[in-house]
Amino acid sequence: MAKQEQLPRRRALLGAAALGAGAAAVGGAGTAAAADRSGDEGQGPLPVPTVIAHRGASGYRPEHTLGSYQLALDMGADVIEQDLVPTKDGHLVCRHENDITGTTDVAIRPEFAARKTTKTVDGVSLTGWFTEDFTLAELKTLRAKERIPALRQENTLYDGRWAVPTFEEVLRWADAQGRRRGRPVWLHVETKHPTYFRKLGLGLEEPLAKLLRKYNRHRKDSPVFLQSFEPTSMLRMSKLVSSPRVVLLWTPDDRPWDFVESGDPRTVADLIKPEGLRWMAGFAQGIGPVLSLIIPQDESGKLGKPTTLVKDAHRAGLILHPYTMRNENSFLPADFRRGTDPAAYGDAFGAFKTYFATGIDGIFSDQPDTALLARADFLGD
Repeated sequence: MAKQEQLPRRRALLGAAALGAGAAAVGGAGTAAAADRSGDEGQGPLPVPTVIAHRGASGYRPEHTLGSYQLALDMGADVIEQDLVPTKDGHLVCRHENDITGTTDVAIRPEFAARKTTKTVDGVSLTGWFTEDFTLAELKTLRAKERIPALRQENTLYDGRWAVPTFEEVLRWADAQGRRRGRPVWLHVETKHPTYFRKLGLGLEEPLAKLLRKYNRHRKDSPVFLQSFEPTSMLRMSKLVSSPRVVLLWTPDDRPWDFVESGDPRTVADLIKPEGLRWMAGFAQGIGPVLSLIIPQDESGKLGKPTTLVKDAHRAGLILHPYTMRNENSFLPADFRRGTDPAAYGDAFGAFKTYFATGIDGIFSDQPDTALLARADFLGD
């Protein structure tokens, strides 16, 4: 079959307005075309498959820093991801986890030595330093550093260069960059551990909605995706703003932590069945599955046969933004590793081609420049 015949028709363009319209806009055989964007001058549809810069260009700069976000944007990423956790005084900051031991220099700051503690977060015991124990002013004295220096030694060159950004700072940066470029800067924003933080009196959804409204990213055609591993967080956000929402999904046996807390017996395996997908389509426009839910790996780490998840999700009117593609051998399926050095680059282009061929609507990547080239190859540009 010719490549163009293999591409789903939805692969042409995907706009935020189409996302907000739900199943009718993205389901079925019709192209997901850009809808009317009156009042949002300059906004255009996203290319498909969409390239989402995972924590910024985290393959080249310490993650969740303005330096990482800027490089991703300069490389041409379609969307840039932020993970949100709160400070003690309720500010939303961009960190992959509230445990900042490995992503800042807090461990060598004697003034904060007494803050080291052990906590249980979503059932996991962690020892270190946590954002919810710092005011924003205190957190701003810290400097960001590379999270996995053994694999990304080059990134350590930038240790200490950037502070931990607030989400409001990122929104201001995105607006400024959008004005400079004449088009909006798209964001992909995750609420981290929302049930855990709500029990601490630091709920994420309400302050996030307030910021989205302040910066005019609260509508169904706004250049932003919201996402969470806890479906009820996206359900809550659906009642606060109209911004497009994505439910993130881990391995089949995983139970989202909000389900654990509420006694909901369903697992990810249940959510990716047609009835589970239809349930999520009631309050979300997409899912973000781990890549192994798209194509499982065998015991040796090699790719097997694709599942029906892409087809099933599209039938339910959901787009798919799976995660995460990285260039290094240690993160690639065994089929695409080259040599034995875990930090060396493997055949990332081959892996991208395989995943794109399943019909996914986008993909998260630590190296957005590689993803963009892979997309161009795949689409024949």
